[in-house]
Parts: sequence; C-alpha cells; structure tokens
Amino acid sequence: MSVLSSNLVLAEKSVPRYTSYPTAPHFSAGVGPETYQGWLASLPVTTRLSLYLHVPYCRELCTYCGCHTKATRKDEPLKAYAELLSREIDMAARQTPARTVVHAHWGGGTPSLLGGPRLLALTDALRSRFAFAPDAEVSIELDPRHVDSEMIDSLAVAGVTRVSLGVQDFNPHVQEAIGRVQSFETVARVVDLLRRRGFAAINLDLMYGLPYQREEDVVRTAELAASLKPSRLALFGYAHAPWFAKRQSLIDSAALPAAAERLKQANIARKTLTDLGFTAIGLDHFAMPDDRLAVLARDGRLRRNFQGYTTDLADALLPFGASSIGRLPQGYVQNAADVASWRRAIEAGKFATVKGAVFSRDDLARATVIERLMCDFSVDYGEIAAEWLGDDTAFDAAQPDLAHLIQEGVATQEGRRVTITEAGRPFLRLVASAFDAYLPARAARHSVAV
Repeated sequence: MSVLSSNLVLAEKSVPRYTSYPTAPHFSAGVGPETYQGWLASLPVTTRLSLYLHVPYCRELCTYCGCHTKATRKDEPLKAYAELLSREIDMAARQTPARTVVHAHWGGGTPSLLGGPRLLALTDALRSRFAFAPDAEVSIELDPRHVDSEMIDSLAVAGVTRVSLGVQDFNPHVQEAIGRVQSFETVARVVDLLRRRGFAAINLDLMYGLPYQREEDVVRTAELAASLKPSRLALFGYAHAPWFAKRQSLIDSAALPAAAERLKQANIARKTLTDLGFTAIGLDHFAMPDDRLAVLARDGRLRRNFQGYTTDLADALLPFGASSIGRLPQGYVQNAADVASWRRAIEAGKFATVKGAVFSRDDLARATVIERLMCDFSVDYGEIAAEWLGDDTAFDAAQPDLAHLIQEGVATQEGRRVTITEAGRPFLRLVASAFDAYLPARAARHSVAV
C-alpha cells in the first residue's frame, strides 16, 4: 500500500507535535519549586541562556486558540502582572550564576498589551540582571489589530530584533468562524510601520484546517502573506482539542475540514510558498533562503523547542510568567497555568513550578533522535543510541512501527538510518512517535498527525 492510498488513515492518527520530549502531558508533579531552584543554582556561569516570558492576556479570545490566555479590557491586571514578572526575573537572577542571554522571546496571549512603558521597564529589569550578547535575538508575538507606531517605537527602544504577527487566514468567512477578524490591510499597515522603523525580521503565522476553510482560501492567504515579503512564515495545522481549550467548543466541529482536505491544504500551501521562493523548513516553517533559519537547516544545526523551529542554540531556557515552560540540562519545568496560582507563589517569594520532567539518559537520547528527525527528516538512531547509551541496538524496539510506515511509503531505512520520503513529510510526527517511550504507556490526547 502506498502513501497515496493510505494517507487518510495516517493523517487521522493522534500524535504529539514534539516541541519537547518528554512531551508536556507526561510532566509530573514530582518536579517542584525546590527542584527548579536547585537546577538554577547549578548552572555554570558560562551557560548560554534563553528567556521565555509569557503574557496570558488578550483583548478578546479567539475561538481557535489553544494557549493559556484570558481576556481583559482593564489595565489593573496587566499592571499587577508586570510587577510580578519583574519579581520573578529578580528571583531567577539571584538564584543562578548564569548571566549570558543569547535569545529572549515574549509570547502570549498578546504581550504588547502590557504597553510600551511596562515592556521597556521589564526589558530594563532583564538587562540589568542578565548580560545580553551583542547578537542576542529578542522576539515578540504581536496581534496586528493592537499595534500602533508608538508601540513599535517602544519595541525598537527595547531592543526587539524580530516580530511575529498572528495572521492565521485572510478570508473573512474563516475569520468570522474563528473569532479573529482582521483585514489584509490591517496586517499590511503594521508591516509597513515596522519596516519604516527598521525592523527587517518579520514573521507571519498562518493556519490550515480551520472551520469553513477551503483549498482556495489557503492559497489566497499564502499568496497575500508572501506579498508582504516576510523573512519567515509558519504554517500550523489547527489542533481541535476542546477537551483542553474549552473555547474551541464554540467551533462547529462539522465545519472542520476532514483528513483528506487537511492533507490537501497542507500540501498546496507548501507548494504555493515554495513556488514563491521560500525554503521549506522542517514540518511547517518557511524562510527566505538567506534567513538564518534556512542556513541552520542546511547545516544540520536547526533546533526545535516550544516556539517551533528555531535558531535558539542556548544551553538552558528559563521560564517567566504563568504556564511558561523552561528547559534546563537536568529537565523541564513548568509554571502554574492559572494566573492566581502563579501570583500566589511569586508573592510568597517562591518559584511557581508545579510540574516537569527529570531527564534520564534514555530521554536525552530519544529527544535527540526525535529532534533530528523533526529538523533534518533523517536520523541514524543507532549512532545516537550508541553515543548516549553505549548500545546501538537500544532503539530497535521501534522497528515494528517503522516497518509499517516504511511499507506505507512514509520513510525508507538503510541500516539504522531512517529517512522521510518527500511524500511522507506530512506524516513526520508519526515517524517520530515510533521513538516515544511514553506514548504507548500512558494515555494522553493529542492533535491529529496532519
């Protein structure tokens, strides 16, 4: 059986996105504030740091969104949140000798809702406690509907080097269905303002698999997005998970494209963007050929983390804000998802860590296999098993799952090197899941493969 004849069955399988391994559903409460505190203290002074700051507020909630966010029209919650972020930054800086920051990312939510003065104050707090490398990337996610020239001026003063604009889809009937109405002109205006202020690194986020979305809608969105000449584009498949994100229950599941249509949308969007000159990066990113993301992909040094494919080569990721996740050499840590619990911890002078995962050597070996598959479409899992575990046969238990996917035309295998076929690329996560030791052992609901 070929990919063409069986792709619908594969596309409907439920697997993680593998922005981490172990994946977040398998974090445990055994990792708490004391664990994180000890891990911070043990970081060498030479550690290269990445910082993630999560702001879980939006002006209104989009029904498609699966992030930990809440809507607010008031300034008081934003003011209080910013003050606590400053305290959390100070706590982390006092706890660790590591100082050099090579990457920082503001995510959300809509972090720009904090306002220019607060973003500048928090940036000053970070720069006064940590040493930002001269070439550090500082990025922020923006909602084009809530960006003006004053905010852009503040971002420039704060040293932001890359902005990511949420687009999703440019077609009014799709926008209505997902609760995010914004015209192409709105996004184009913001891109123009950014460029006039000197911002060259601009990302646009797109989605397929949305309610009432058709192939022609996906193509139109991709073409309009490309016309703005962003340096990078991300094309995510909508993950319908109303059991996790309650607001998604407002979306009529009957209006969602079926597996066959999702697969067509993913393929035609990929073709549209590559025909327009973008280099396909991994599963769902695109970049201009001279962008560093494309350069690292060609060099085999691309990385993948909670923001997706990234140029972030830091040794440790420190989390700030409610629900944020960090990665240290010893394991993952995650803050309390709800603002109230996070606030109580920070006010008490404690870290808000509520769960995480302690890495075993097996975890680190499998994480390496999965990351190289996700980034390079090829991996010698025997070589990695030998390096980490001293046994090149350690992952041979994956062979039955791999054999099935190879039979389906998703991948080829020579020795212990697995390579994804061109036709099999949409099913990359299925190949990665063959090396996931947690997936069969513990039930967790995930999004569909394509």
